[in-house]
Amino acid sequence: MALIDKISADINAAMKSREQLRLETLRTLLAVLKEKVVEKRPHGGMTSEDEMAVLIRAAKKRKEAADIYSANGRPELASAEERELEIIREYLPKPLSQDELEAMVRKVVSETGASAPGDFGKVMPLVMKEAKGRIDGKIVQSTVKKILEGPADGAH
Repeated sequence: MALIDKISADINAAMKSREQLRLETLRTLLAVLKEKVVEKRPHGGMTSEDEMAVLIRAAKKRKEAADIYSANGRPELASAEERELEIIREYLPKPLSQDELEAMVRKVVSETGASAPGDFGKVMPLVMKEAKGRIDGKIVQSTVKKILEGPADGAH
């Protein structure tokens, strides 16, 4: 529940500093988080994984909307979505670099004994679980494929 408290405090700060976009974005996040709390109440309550899932979903929606607006020649709307995305990212864990991701994938490949592109199904879910919220799934997918298709002897 610490995330809800932090966002509530940040909403107050945004009101005082008159940051309208930040205020609206945080209010939207808070509303979605509170809905999730109500939804999870009968199932033992909200977990940090649930909070993270809400943030990831919100970030993904903003990213997709920005891409759609850009593709349709609406840069001002794309820019607004990207600014909202930056606000949401402040609450997500630090993103993984490509080097960190590759190291993570190699570790999972080594632990699972994966050695060929056919082992993608063994590796991908484990990497996604470990990297959740820190990097886009499409980047993880291409990195796993690249490593599994690479030379088997010199990859580790």
